[in-house]
Amino acid sequence: MSSAPPRIPPIQGLLAFEAVARLRSVTLAAEELAVTPSAVSHRIKQLESQLALKLFARNDFGLSTDGAAYLARVREALAALQQVPGRADAGRAPVTRLRVAVTPTFSRQLLLPRLALFRHAYPEIELTLQVAIPVQNVTAEEADIELRFGSGPFADRESMHLLSDEVCPACSPDYLNEAGPFDGFDTAASIARARLIRSPLEPWRTWFKACGITQAEPSAGAQFNDLGLALDAAVAGFGVVLLRLRLGQAWLDSGRLVRLSRNSVRSPHDYFLCWKPGTLQRWECAAFVDWLRAALRE
Repeated sequence: MSSAPPRIPPIQGLLAFEAVARLRSVTLAAEELAVTPSAVSHRIKQLESQLALKLFARNDFGLSTDGAAYLARVREALAALQQVPGRADAGRAPVTRLRVAVTPTFSRQLLLPRLALFRHAYPEIELTLQVAIPVQNVTAEEADIELRFGSGPFADRESMHLLSDEVCPACSPDYLNEAGPFDGFDTAASIARARLIRSPLEPWRTWFKACGITQAEPSAGAQFNDLGLALDAAVAGFGVVLLRLRLGQAWLDSGRLVRLSRNSVRSPHDYFLCWKPGTLQRWECAAFVDWLRAALRE
């Protein structure tokens, strides 16, 4: 005897779930759907009960892992239902465009390796990546979501903290053989023997202070305004660089750079996702923010 087909969740529950996930507010979702907030909450509880899933992980309506995966399927289904037979565009899936500005090294090392997962989860989003200049927080073109590097908050944008990192001095094996050993690189004497690669993005005073060294920021030596270029310069033998451990993990894993200390210090500069007020009311923007935050936790 064949079993009964799986029960399809009611459309009202799916619409409520999509609206709350996009707007991150039961009240706003209720206004959009022309129902009461309690009705929205009830529909989502019914949906979670039927699916036996927890769709939201936090009080700010951030999605759980299961919720993010199910949301992609719900949006695909709702988009299909919106296509009217007989119209010229009925056979084409609707395209939603999203512009994201990211700093170069973050994009290469942390975003691009994960981006195929985003494309798989949200095939209806056409993503355009633009270059953002760290420190100045300048983008060549207007973007929906911006990655900013600094200490925050930012007066002209709403923001969400995305990623912290720790720093440690590192250099190439050849340079270590040439100028070392540096014995932990934590005394004024050992640091004085090295050529220090400078970057306004990661000043040496962070390391000096942690080591109790009252030494001024170096005023001479090679300087780079891109963290990836600074690491590549260290590989080429320019000297010692202050390496962000998570961002620069590929350089360490490949052996191109080696750590000079077992200790590390938290960088004063973090990564933030920023947007103009109201931007996260667009579902594609909220989806990208939730996805990237979850992807970097894995």
